[in-house]
Order: sequence, then structure tokens, then C-alpha cells
Amino acid sequence: MNETNHPGPSRRALLGSSLAAGGLGLAGCANLSPAPATAPHQTILRPGATVLFQGDSITDAGRSRERAGEANVQAALGGGYAWLAAAGLLVRPGGADLRIFNRGISGHKVFQLAERWQRDCLDLAPDLLSVLIGVNDIWHTKSGGYDGTVEVYERDYSALLARTRDALPDVRLVVCEPFVLRCGAVDETWFPEFDAYRAAARRVAGAHGAVFVPFQAMFDRAVAFAPPEHWAKDGVHPSAQGASLMAQTWLDAVRGA
Repeated sequence: MNETNHPGPSRRALLGSSLAAGGLGLAGCANLSPAPATAPHQTILRPGATVLFQGDSITDAGRSRERAGEANVQAALGGGYAWLAAAGLLVRPGGADLRIFNRGISGHKVFQLAERWQRDCLDLAPDLLSVLIGVNDIWHTKSGGYDGTVEVYERDYSALLARTRDALPDVRLVVCEPFVLRCGAVDETWFPEFDAYRAAARRVAGAHGAVFVPFQAMFDRAVAFAPPEHWAKDGVHPSAQGASLMAQTWLDAVRGA
């Protein structure tokens, strides 16, 4: 996009000069992070609190299964937004006492989270649970291998969080908005159905008092400054630049943690 045709602050002013991983550093991506969709949450984590990231391949990001039980280890947290967000938490005051884990599994949908929830969530007793799920719930219907609907997604997601609240009444919940970029595997046949999944995730967050992380709004802003492929080549899995934006947006949404 030509800066002269873009209203408001210039691209340089918005993005800053900090570059990392061939794209935006955290200093620049902070300016692309939208304001939280809800009032600021003071998510205070006690010393020694446990943080758990859950979801599909976007959260998994190549994490080591062999080292999954080790807290705060990059190999166990993967190479994506979960690791970058975890690093942001660990450098905050008191962060060294946190225990942060990743249990994302590539390809999973909501019902598959439910099948492993006792082992991969409740047994870990997280103080803060962050979930990003939804893209496979629509993507896998396109190959004919899954017949779920947005109604099933919302029902199962809500039941999963209710189950979590019942077992862990004091857990702080974070629901991340499923997102796609219009490139790679994502074409116009995804819409408007995909937008219904995003809306369902937002309703689930509201119903269960969760912080909502608006990843789609973030990427919708980002494509004004670099093409969709820059952020997620296949339209689904973020690049290093995309993961950096996600981590900063996540930290902004749960600021105070």
C-alpha cells in the first residue's frame, strides 16, 4: 500500500524501525496490536503460578513431546507465538517463578481437546489457561474428513470451558480468536462461514468470563503494511513475523499477568 494513500499515521510511524526475524520486532508489532475488545484485565499471577497454552498446530509449533513436562523450556514450548508470549511473561517482575507449558497438538479440533483434557489440562491445574482452537473445525470439513458445524464448535467449546471451571474454579481463562489470512489454502469459499466461527469464539469467551484475544483484527491491520503471505504463507500457520505479532497481542490482552 502506498503511504500517501493511507490515512492517519505513516507506515514508518506505526511500525517503527525495530526489525526481527525478517519482519517486525515486538516494539513495532505493539503498534499493530488492537486495543483489547473488553475492559483491561488485571490478570495477577501468584508466584509459582502455572500457565498453559492449548490448541492446534498454531500453538504446537513443533514443540518437543519428549520435553513437554519441563516448564519454561523453548523446545517444550515450540517455536511459535506460545514461546514468544511465554518469554514475555518470564521477563516480567516475578516471571522467573512461573511455570509455563504448551499442550497444543497439530490438527486438533475442539472435540479432540475434550478427549485429552483431563491429562493435558486439568491434571496440570493451570492458574491461567489460554486456548486457540477453531481453524481445523472448518478446514477439515473442506476435505470431507469431518462433518462438524459452527453450532457443534460453539457447543463443544462452551462445554469444555464449563468443565474446566467446574474442576478449577479459580482458573483465569483466555480465549484466542481463530484467524486466517486470504492466501495459500484460504480462499473465498471459507467465507462467510469462517466469520461465524470467530463470532462463536467471542461468545464463548463472554459466556465464561474469559479474556478475548482478537487475533483476526490484528492481522486485518497487518495486511495493510505487508501482504498476507508475509504473516502466514499458507493463510493459516504464522511466519516468525506473524507469531511475533500474535505474542505481543496476547501479552497486551492479558497485561498485568
